[in-house]
Amino acid sequence: MATQATHIVVRKATEADIPALSEFISRFVATGDLLPRTLNELQDLLPNFFIADDHGKIVGCATLEIYSRKLAEIRSLAVAPEAQGHGVGKHLVEACVELAKQHNVYEVMAISSAEEFFKKCGFDFTLPNLRKAFFLTTRDEL
Repeated sequence: MATQATHIVVRKATEADIPALSEFISRFVATGDLLPRTLNELQDLLPNFFIADDHGKIVGCATLEIYSRKLAEIRSLAVAPEAQGHGVGKHLVEACVELAKQHNVYEVMAISSAEEFFKKCGFDFTLPNLRKAFFLTTRDEL
């Protein structure tokens, strides 16, 4: 799947990508934009991890964590600043949603501060019948 920047390809991550993927994600963990992922977590999520690849360099990533046939979550979505604005994030989200459809998952959610981005991807705060997600913090920090 090619993005608007035709040299960037969204593809499934491979085991060989894990070290570079870990390094890529760490940049966004340092800014507080992503939660940290251990190498073991990346290994476990690998079958559902997508990478935006620009001539062998990771410029974006996202994973779909499937909780059940009812619910999956888009996690670890990040796009390098130099690749933003070219549809990379949207293509990563589309890849995750397509995977959810292949697994016959009913709902896909995303927890993010990028409200407008996810709205442009078709997400909204409420589901049919006005169902909403509610959260409660049980501690001050991770």
